[in-house]
Formats: sequence, C-alpha cells, structure tokens
Amino acid sequence: MSPTGRACVAEAIGTFALCFIGAGAIILNQKTGGAVGLIGIALAHGLILSVMISAMGHVSGGHFNPAVTIGFMVTKRTDGGTGISYIISQLVGGTVAGILLRVIFSADVWQKVNLGTPTLASDVSFGMGILIEIILTFFLVTVIWGSAVDDRHPDVGGFAIGLTIAADILMGGPLTGASMNPARTFGPALAGGGFDGINHLVYWIGPIIGGVAAALVYNNILIKKE
Repeated sequence: MSPTGRACVAEAIGTFALCFIGAGAIILNQKTGGAVGLIGIALAHGLILSVMISAMGHVSGGHFNPAVTIGFMVTKRTDGGTGISYIISQLVGGTVAGILLRVIFSADVWQKVNLGTPTLASDVSFGMGILIEIILTFFLVTVIWGSAVDDRHPDVGGFAIGLTIAADILMGGPLTGASMNPARTFGPALAGGGFDGINHLVYWIGPIIGGVAAALVYNNILIKKE
C-alpha cells in the first residue's frame, strides 16, 4: 500500500475511534440516567483522541478532523489531493462509528440523543453556535500546531491535544456539543438521521473558520522561521 493509502487508513481508524467513544459516551450517559456526566463525556473524547494521535500520528499526522486537514491545506503543508483523501477517510470513519453505535444501542436510547450527534442548546442561535465553534476549534488547532507541528514542540504525544478537547467540551458541550470537527457531527448524524436542518452547517462553518484561522496565525506569526 502507498504511504497515502496507509495514511488514509490511519485517518479513518482515528476518526472512527473518536466518534465511537465520544458519541458512545453520550449515548451511555442517556442509558445510565446521567451517570457518565459532562466530565465523563469530556474525558472520553479527550482520552481517546490523545491515544489515537499518539498511535497514528507518525502514520498520517493524526488529523482525524476535516477542519485540521483544511488548515494544513491552506498553509500548504498538505497538498490538495492528499487533503481531500484525508477528509473522505475521516467522514467514512465517523459514519462507520455511527452505524455501529446504532447496532449496539437500542433505538429507544440512542434516538433520545440523536446517536450522540452534537446539537445546539435551545437558547443558542445559529450565529452564536458558529462563534462558539470557531473559538473552541481555534484553541484546538493552535494546540495541535504548538504541540505537534512546531519543531520546538514539547514531547507530550497527543495528550496536550486531548486535554484541549476535554477542556473545550467542559465549557462548550452544553452550548453546541463542542464538536470542533465536521466528521464528529456528520458521521452520527448520517447514521442516525440526526441532521438538524440548517443548524448542521454550524459544525462545518465554525470549525473550518476556527481551524484555518489558527493554522494561519501559527504558521505566519508564531512559528519560528529559518
């Protein structure tokens, strides 16, 4: 298999794991009457992302998120063909995770939380949802660049990135679901029929803007130029 093929498999596996464990924790929280809780959901997302980036980062870079990949494409650290292949692999991985969660959990449980699909709180508007997702994703992608891309980065594996995901969910989870990742929303939504009309666009527009902004700021301002 070609290096790009191996990288795409790694991207699919990593995104599958993030969506399976992350959305699965939300469904399990419903099943157990809230026993998992917001902290548990945040830790589930953060821990699985940490270990998958540590395990797969040397194969594909450990993007697992179209917003991250698009940021790398805009800064020309990933070429267009590879980037599109990554994004397709991420969406496939997220969708397979959603399908398997639908098989594992009973419909009367997963339907109450839309198969773990992030959604806007009742008092969060479309525009406010985009703003929140921009900010949360900006933090995430800044940490990705600072802890994995920059040659000066500390040797912390994927754990700085996972901790950022967990922190973002602790703040933004009750507001938007703190997706920060189009594939994390798309996969469970497609598998569970949970597309929330125009609000689904929040989880593409916000993360992509936030991811691209962070990539441009870090690449053009913060990174040390030779």
